[in-house]
Amino acid sequence: MKLSSTGHVILELGDDTDTVVDRLIENDYPDDFCLCPDLDTGFVSGMMASGFLVMSTRMLEAGVGFRTLFLPKSHRQRLILRPEEVHEARSIRRLIGRYELRPYADFDAILRECVQTHGDDWLTPELCSILANLHDATTLDTKTAVLEASPVSFALYRGGALVAGEFGIKVGSAYTSYSGFRLEDSAGTVQLVLTGRFLKESGYSLWDLGMPMAYKERLGARMVERAEFTSLFRAARSRG
Repeated sequence: MKLSSTGHVILELGDDTDTVVDRLIENDYPDDFCLCPDLDTGFVSGMMASGFLVMSTRMLEAGVGFRTLFLPKSHRQRLILRPEEVHEARSIRRLIGRYELRPYADFDAILRECVQTHGDDWLTPELCSILANLHDATTLDTKTAVLEASPVSFALYRGGALVAGEFGIKVGSAYTSYSGFRLEDSAGTVQLVLTGRFLKESGYSLWDLGMPMAYKERLGARMVERAEFTSLFRAARSRG
């Protein structure tokens, strides 16, 4: 593996991204992040299809100015959930009837809201452009997609207004949550619960929730190491 001066693995165009993941596991790579300087849509899709959560950052480079790098993230530990095991709190079930989940809807609006809510530190314009291009190139029904790694979104409405949503990546029967937003109390949790119901009904077998956070654990997610996640992810992506 090629390493940067900081000891981070560098992914380059032409790399077999599955093999890179195998090397991270074999060498017990001590970081979550790798580096990728190539702003290439196809390669980003390939990284996602190998289980990387692809983030990005802007770095100041002497004599060049600001440069965008991709940060493919292979968590040492991440939370996963089987859709049929989502925990639905009684307080949330009482609210669900007020809302409507629209799967695979409003991708551009949800992406904009996520940037507005969380900033563009990792959702840089360059990454957003690639996500939008991948989404626009994808034809979805409830279970299938043309591309290996397909950006999808889940929009939550109340009274005709978009009040919460998230976007993520579909690979086979695996879904990885990337980012979300909410505009009113409890709407985010309702959106997650209804998304879990949709994933179950649509035949998804793995919900990747990424980095550990308390609200994800309250949904019923459990922690796995990189090697276990990779095994589960590869099994799920083979089931479209």
